Amino acid sequence: MWNRIAPLMPTDPVRGRRWADHRRTLEAIAWKYRTNSPWRDLPEELGSFQTAHKRLIRWAVDGTWEMILAAVLAAADADDDIDWTVSVDSTVVRAHQHAAGARKRGRPADELNDHALGRSRGGLSTKVHLAADGGARPLAFTVTAGQAGDAPAFETVMSRIRVPRSGVGRPRTRPLVVLADRAYSSRAIRNYLRHRGIRAVIPQPSDQIGHRRRRRGRQGGRPPGFDAEAYKQRNTVERCINRLKQWRGLATRTDKLAIAYQAALHFAAILIWARR
Repeated sequence: MWNRIAPLMPTDPVRGRRWADHRRTLEAIAWKYRTNSPWRDLPEELGSFQTAHKRLIRWAVDGTWEMILAAVLAAADADDDIDWTVSVDSTVVRAHQHAAGARKRGRPADELNDHALGRSRGGLSTKVHLAADGGARPLAFTVTAGQAGDAPAFETVMSRIRVPRSGVGRPRTRPLVVLADRAYSSRAIRNYLRHRGIRAVIPQPSDQIGHRRRRRGRQGGRPPGFDAEAYKQRNTVERCINRLKQWRGLATRTDKLAIAYQAALHFAAILIWARR
């Protein structure tokens, strides 16, 4: 995995001290989120915890994590190793009490005002919205407060699917098919996918079926198309979520900043794709 990631790492800055060893820093970040231990408990052989934490935040702010993920996705696409039958879903992540209390001033420019923390039925939580390919591997993420709905975040997740071409041409942004559950069954989402030429496989909830029949008479109008056989593949996004939540630091959020937690999601996705 390191042989695939090493060429993508940033070079030494023009001014100031040289970067600490990239491989050791990545191992430190992986250790922290795999174990969900406090940063201060980082083993000495993995270097300074301040270095690893600052690197995580700095590369989140300047977009390095997203650029590395795009590069490993481009390599997979060049090998025809991305299944473009994409599934979209969300998962709620319980937030530890250490995640609360981030400072209001001095936060990074891309940090959300609510730090993607909110109150849901399970308490303080964050919701991770993601898209996964047909191989149960993550393509794109966004995070919101735990009480947020699924449908409003759909277009944001879809807009973050961006796989550069190995040669000339625009990055690939359109899956062949999008699978999603009933929470995403809305006219706006179906129109969005139709406008982009993406086939939607989304079942209708019973209340929408009833409303259509009452509105259009006994015949009920023409229902949207639904491929029940293709919908069986939607479990890929559930398997992707399970794979990510094997990282204890992703299954329970302890980061105060949403940008740090989302950077950890990107880092886990990079390792998943580099392991292929």
